[in-house]
Amino acid sequence: MAIGMAGIVKKARSELKALIGLDISSTIQATKEGDKWLVSLEVVEKHSIPEGMDILAAYETQLDEEGNMLEFKRVRMRKRIDTEESEE
Repeated sequence: MAIGMAGIVKKARSELKALIGLDISSTIQATKEGDKWLVSLEVVEKHSIPEGMDILAAYETQLDEEGNMLEFKRVRMRKRIDTEESEE
């Protein structure tokens, strides 16, 4: 049975945290492509003091319609204080 976007995001966050053991900071994107969901999540890779120096990473996850994670990968890292550059 297929689940909706809110359920897919919740499942992606839970599964990724279980797999990598790190705190999920935010959901960046969730889109459905065919019979798969692509969910991008931002993760706190390293907590620092001050918080602006935390290292954040963006992960892309792929889930099927039932919410089973098929794959995940880290696609970029940044310091919390750094703004993201626009894609060229």
